[in-house]
Order: sequence, then structure tokens, then C-alpha cells
Amino acid sequence: QEQLVESGGGSVQPGGSLRLSCGASGLSLRYYAVAWFRQAPGKAREAIGCIAGSWDTTYYADFVKGRFTISRDTTKNTVYLQMDSLQPEDTALYYCAAGNHAGGPSWYRERIYDYWGQGTQVTVSS
Repeated sequence: QEQLVESGGGSVQPGGSLRLSCGASGLSLRYYAVAWFRQAPGKAREAIGCIAGSWDTTYYADFVKGRFTISRDTTKNTVYLQMDSLQPEDTALYYCAAGNHAGGPSWYRERIYDYWGQGTQVTVSS
């Protein structure tokens, strides 16, 4: 059974860093576009970024502003979200998603992703 599992969330002070991991079972992430999304309390889920294709092309939402980096380790079947300079407004539940036909200009559209994890909580506060 295909499954995505996020890990690495936690509490951090403003300006701090966290690295989230998205591990997979039942599917090989090297063949999928993998995106990260987040949902803050009372807000709609929003796309953060995506890694796709043989060349690991990355796409990012404007609000990332160079603070977040997505990478992939095919030997571990894991995709990472490195988050630096975290701010309180980054507090949210973070999800990863994988899609066979995702990536490209529509990378931010939730409906193109076939598999979703359960999320990992990130809290940024002093």
C-alpha cells in the first residue's frame, strides 16, 4: 500500500531552522513529483514548493523568498524541506504529496497529487 509519512516537525524559535522529511513506502519517489503544502489554523492549505522530473527541477511559492529548499535523496526514497529563518507565520501543519503527472506550471494545484501524508506540525514561537 502506498504511503507517505512526514517527520521532523516541532517547535522552534523565530529565526530558527527545521528540516522536514517525506518518506515513502509502496512507491518510488524518484518517479514522482513531490510537493510540500501547509495549512495554518483557520486558513486554506497552501502550496510551498515542488521537486519534479529527472533533473529535480524545483518550484517555489513566492512567499518562500529563498528561505525554504526542497531536495530529494533517491537512495533513501525521501524528499526534504529545509526551512530557514522561520517566523511565527510559518506555524502550520505541513504535508507532502506525490503525483505521477504533477510538476510543471501547475505544480501548486492540489488535485494533481495522488498521494498525501498525514502532516507534521511546525510551531514557531518565542
